[in-house]
Amino acid sequence: MTSAPDSLPFSSPFTGEGPSIGVVVSHGFTGSPRSVRPWAESFAQEGFAVRLPLLPGHGTTWQDMATRHWQEWHAAVDQAFRELDAECDFVFVAGLSMGATLALRLAATRPVAGAIIVNPGLLIDDPRSRIVGALKYVLKSTPAIGNDILKPGQDEGAYLRTPVAAAHELARLYRDTARLLPRITAPVRVFRSSVDHVISDASMALLIRRLTGAELEVTSLANSYHVATLDHDAPEIFAESVRFIRRTIAGTGHDPGNDPGAPAVSTGEKTSQGQSQ
Repeated sequence: MTSAPDSLPFSSPFTGEGPSIGVVVSHGFTGSPRSVRPWAESFAQEGFAVRLPLLPGHGTTWQDMATRHWQEWHAAVDQAFRELDAECDFVFVAGLSMGATLALRLAATRPVAGAIIVNPGLLIDDPRSRIVGALKYVLKSTPAIGNDILKPGQDEGAYLRTPVAAAHELARLYRDTARLLPRITAPVRVFRSSVDHVISDASMALLIRRLTGAELEVTSLANSYHVATLDHDAPEIFAESVRFIRRTIAGTGHDPGNDPGAPAVSTGEKTSQGQSQ
């Protein structure tokens, strides 16, 4: 598989005003940076430093992905965080689907300023997931799960097959991250599509139940499917992500370099839920 230019990693330095802000952005399972590149570019346009890595086993072949472990995916975003943490005052993490899972795991293990996630995965709501560890030895791949996008003409650059061995690693990542959710204290901003053919509502229910120590704000996206960062609601996600970052930094007493109360595009229903226990 040859990577298209927008499927390659993306990096941008801090060019804004005020305290330096960095954002780690992660794509999802079997996907590529193409699925979240416009999101990463929107952060760069605000002057934020950005790192969008290509996760190991992605952008090559599904057979290569079948040889990878979830710790490699986490290591890639962790390295991106450490790079930004060395040069920025505040580092946020953002991700789509499995990328959202990785962002949550970073929020549980690193001093992030906040997490912004789109259609996060935390649970495989499929009976076959219970035997995927054995199934991978007899079934190498299944049909693709990519390009669940309502907007015509979009392509996230996902594989045409899903390696079963990698799905086993995904399940392991989900379990490990769900275990760590109570450790998160940084605010979490979620964008959740009302129609998602990849991630069921069970993952969102698990997030709400386990995220006991952090402020949680959820926006419902009525006009997008799973890959919402390439869908009709993408402008809302981008604008609200920036607003969340500036508002969070303003809450620390720092000048975020822009008006945190500036209006943002809004096409979905928004609900807020504070979590405490």
